[in-house]
Amino acid sequence: MSPRVVVTGLGPVSSIGVGVSAFAEALRRGRSGVSRITSFDPTGFPYVNACEVKDFAPERVLRRLEVTRWGRSSQFAASAARLAVDDAGLADDAVPADRVAVVIGTTSGESQVVEALTAELVAGGYAGMSGRLWDQVPAGRLSEAASEELAAEGQSVTLTTACSASNYALGYAYDCLVDGEADVVVAGGADSVCRWAHAGFYRLGALTDELCRPFDAHRTGILTAEGGVALVLETLAHARARGARIYAEMLGYGMNCDAHHPVAPDEQSIAECMRLAHRNAGIKPEDVDYICAHGTGTPSNDLAEGLAVHEVFGDRPPPISSVKSMLGHAMGAASGFGAVASVLAIARGFLPPTVNWSTVDPQLPWLDPVPNVCRPHGVRIAQNNGYAFGGNNAITIFGRLP
Repeated sequence: MSPRVVVTGLGPVSSIGVGVSAFAEALRRGRSGVSRITSFDPTGFPYVNACEVKDFAPERVLRRLEVTRWGRSSQFAASAARLAVDDAGLADDAVPADRVAVVIGTTSGESQVVEALTAELVAGGYAGMSGRLWDQVPAGRLSEAASEELAAEGQSVTLTTACSASNYALGYAYDCLVDGEADVVVAGGADSVCRWAHAGFYRLGALTDELCRPFDAHRTGILTAEGGVALVLETLAHARARGARIYAEMLGYGMNCDAHHPVAPDEQSIAECMRLAHRNAGIKPEDVDYICAHGTGTPSNDLAEGLAVHEVFGDRPPPISSVKSMLGHAMGAASGFGAVASVLAIARGFLPPTVNWSTVDPQLPWLDPVPNVCRPHGVRIAQNNGYAFGGNNAITIFGRLP
């Protein structure tokens, strides 16, 4: 039999809370991370809100990394990894360094660094561009930063499958453990709020003005967001041998890429990805107690996801909520935050709400979005949805350890 994979550490760095305790409490309370953008001057934009990590101070979390050498996204990745490893009760020398791997997903990599370099180019030409910033540009530095912070010498991989990237990272981590390529894998994602992404989503007509309302009849779009997130995964045998606290088991995952359209989701492909995930995890639709939705709050995405849920689960699907209603769309970190929310739902017996919800969408009458208020609920199996531009779909499945 293949080794079983479990989650032993959680490390969220988000607009609604940093660290597992603060993040879990924010989910329970339905806290909003929305504020006016400060990462850049939003003057001239019709919409000026986002979900930023306020007062982010990586030096309070990091032990090894020299903060000034790294861009904001790398700092998010390393800080999330450190929080997750500390939450797992793993000392840096507890596992041979070459048996610890790091996998980080992202959409835009070091987006703020690229924008700063562009500003230097415009102002002073190539001669005015900073070598220090050039060094920070490669997206691969996100996993490198986390690896350096943890003194990990196993695989260090950055995956760039946009808004489903964290789920891709978790799937990669799962395979590493099942195949015996690592004893511990730290997996998640990181991205930063930046001008070009805000502008791009505005031009797509995908931004909302003040609040994100997933699955509501009057939803109008996303709020861009940022942060870093990491989960510590290890085999069940390894976790038990060291006496680790176990949050949940990762039962499996599903991935597909339909390439149907550059930005529009495809209902049939999403439904097939759910079926792939169920088969890989060895479960049936009726076994799922909670779905942590991709739930961006755009009219087209939520409709496609809701219709796919109906196709797979029928007229009475399990409760489905979107944490993006609280913490915004954190791009490459988004499905990682969904994974943390799913694991907390299992471990602590509650369903995170979809806040800002008021009106049933007549095209999705069968959905229970857990409106506005956290709900106590025993969760044995949770499904975490992640979708991305280009049809890069990835779904992870978590379960309560028997």
